[in-house]
Amino acid sequence: MDAVDALNEIAFWLERELAPTFKVQAFRRAAETINGIDREGLLNRAQDGRLKKMKGIGSRSYEVISQALEGGVPDYLVNLRERSSKPLADGGSELRAALRGDLHCHSSWSDGGSPVELMVDAARSLGHEYLAMTDHSPNLKVANGLSAGRLAQQLELVERINDDDGLRLLKGIEVDILEDGTLDQSPEMFAQLDIVVSSVHSKLRADRSTMTKRMLGGIHDPHTNILGHCTGRLVQGGRGQRPPSEFDAERVFAACADHGVAVEINSRPERQDPPDELIQLALEAGCLFSIDSDAHAPGQLDFLQYGAQRADQNGVPAERIITTWPMDQLLEWASNK
Repeated sequence: MDAVDALNEIAFWLERELAPTFKVQAFRRAAETINGIDREGLLNRAQDGRLKKMKGIGSRSYEVISQALEGGVPDYLVNLRERSSKPLADGGSELRAALRGDLHCHSSWSDGGSPVELMVDAARSLGHEYLAMTDHSPNLKVANGLSAGRLAQQLELVERINDDDGLRLLKGIEVDILEDGTLDQSPEMFAQLDIVVSSVHSKLRADRSTMTKRMLGGIHDPHTNILGHCTGRLVQGGRGQRPPSEFDAERVFAACADHGVAVEINSRPERQDPPDELIQLALEAGCLFSIDSDAHAPGQLDFLQYGAQRADQNGVPAERIITTWPMDQLLEWASNK
């Protein structure tokens, strides 16, 4: 087995099961360290002891590389594959199979942990037909949000990646809905994008009236395609818990239905956003939905299983979920917006 592939696959399975970041990054760093060294070069380094001394190679990654060079699947990877053979979620498998893509993920260009190329490789391995790269906008400095210039550079990378056959990488952004309800990017850049996910990331404890007005501003903007993680809540995980924002959900979802904005069912296990009662309100309002992973690492792209489970439990029809649509239908809908 190729040693770089083995290390990256190990990182994928660890990310999928929410292993500590330092553990995942140890394998990602090892893969980067040996990437570009051919098999003969790795064998020579292993035989004379240089491999074990290379910066970025720990005892476990050294073991994985050595076993891969011997021609087998490393023991650590075998155990991870066995451990990960069961689905992440109970239920929603039929709906998950109907999902064609994912419209919300992040790369190392903002606050994700991996290059765009690795995110694309993982999405392809999961059978995605399309993936929208939606790194953060400039206002979210803590997440290294993309200025217009950096976003333009990323869009050039997307075009180069799309020269290959297979999965289509869509040009996107997760843009902040600012306090005045405007969106945090220039009209010139929005015109170059396929998908815009608009989200609130700051002052989440604002009063109900203030938050409602802010969200309505973002929804009314003709560039918005998807309303991201609408309550901002956290129900578990390393960042602790955070209560949902307060807003007039009936007005917000009515506006989404009127303006053709899909409500995101965010698949991250620490978010589970919106709560079930708000999914029901959005259903009654006639909203479309988008089941997205909000992945910040390749293995997290498989979190779509959690979103499909919640949508299924809440009776969301597949035809109202835009990520079940063929790409041509999706892009026509987004451009008509």
